[in-house]
Amino acid sequence: MTLRPVALSIAAYSLLVVPAFALETSQGSLTVTEIASGFDQPWGIGHLPDGGILVTERDGAVIHLRADGSRISLSGVPRVVADGQGGMLDVMIPRDFADTREVFLSYVASDGRGVGTALGVGRLNASGTAFESFETLWQMAPHPGQGRHFGSRIVEAADGHIFLTTGDRGDRPSAQDVRNHNGAVIRLTRTGEVPSDNPLQNIPGARHEIYSYGHRNPQGAALDLNGNLWVVEHGARGGDEVNKVLPGANYGWPVISYGTHYSGAKIGEGTRKANMEQPEFYWDPSMAPSGMMIYSGKLWPEWEGDIFVGSLKFSYISRLSGDDIREVEQIESNETSRVRDVVEGPDGAIGFLSVNNSSLYKITP
Repeated sequence: MTLRPVALSIAAYSLLVVPAFALETSQGSLTVTEIASGFDQPWGIGHLPDGGILVTERDGAVIHLRADGSRISLSGVPRVVADGQGGMLDVMIPRDFADTREVFLSYVASDGRGVGTALGVGRLNASGTAFESFETLWQMAPHPGQGRHFGSRIVEAADGHIFLTTGDRGDRPSAQDVRNHNGAVIRLTRTGEVPSDNPLQNIPGARHEIYSYGHRNPQGAALDLNGNLWVVEHGARGGDEVNKVLPGANYGWPVISYGTHYSGAKIGEGTRKANMEQPEFYWDPSMAPSGMMIYSGKLWPEWEGDIFVGSLKFSYISRLSGDDIREVEQIESNETSRVRDVVEGPDGAIGFLSVNNSSLYKITP
C-alpha cells in the first residue's frame, strides 16, 4: 500500500535563519537549518499564509514567529492546566485562514470537576499579536485521573470537519467504554457540533462525537491524499502503533496490544481479537511516537507517500514506507533530539520541533 498525502496549505519557511547542519539520509547529505530556538516545551506547529509560524508551548503560550524574523507571545490564549503531560498542545491553521483568520488549539482545561482535552478556536487579529473572541468549542468528559495521556492532535478533514485525538487518561479500561471520550478519535464540525453521519449515533449511551475508540494515547495524526485519517499512538512497553482510522472501529486497547505493561506483565488477551483492528505497523521496543506527517514527494520524489514520525525516546525521525508498511529509515542527528512534531512545508521542506534543543528546524536539500 502506498500512502499519498494531502497537500498542506502552509507557507514556505521564510523566517530569518542561522545555523545549518549536514544530515545524512537515504537521499544523501541534506541540510538541517535552525529556524528559531529558546522554546519552553514546544508541542505543535502551525503555518500562516504570510510565511509566519505559530508554535505552541506546553506551559500555555502560543508563539508567533513572524515572516520578518521577529517573535511575539500571543495574548488572548485560553487558560490551560499545565500539569504532567497536559497544557497547551496542538495548533491547526485551517485552509480558509486567509478569509476567516481562525486558529484551532487543543489544550487541557478544567471544569471544576476534573480536567480533559479541549478544542477551541480564536481569530488572530490583523497585527498578529492576539486572539480575538477565543472560545472553547468542545471538551472531553472530565476525568479525575493523573496528568497524562491527553492525546492530542488536530486535523482538518477533507470535508472541513475536525478530527481531534484523545488519550485514555491512564485509565486503561475507559478506552473501551464509549460512554466517555477517553482513548478516542473525535470528529466535530467547525463549530464543535456532532456531524450527522458520525458512526456511533445509534448506540444508546455512546458519546456521539466518537469516530473511533480503543486507542491508548495518539499524539500524531495526518491525512493521506484520499482524505483518510491515520494516527500514531503510544503503546506501553512496546506496542506503539500506526493505525488507519475507520469510522466506528475499535483499535483494541487495552484488550489487545503488541506490548507489555511496564512491569513486564501481559496486556489484556493477546495481540488479536475479533472485531478489533490490527495496526498497520507497530514498534517493539517502544520509540515513543509523537508528531506524524505523510510526505508529498515535492523535494524528494522517492519519499512520496512515506510516513514520518518523531521519536521522543530515541531522538530520531522514523520513515515508514511500502505496501506492507515497515520502518525503512531512522533520520538522526544532534538536532533530532526528542522530536515532538513533524510537518511538511509548501515547498516540500520538512519541519520539526526538538524538545531537548528547544528549537524549530527545517530539512532541505
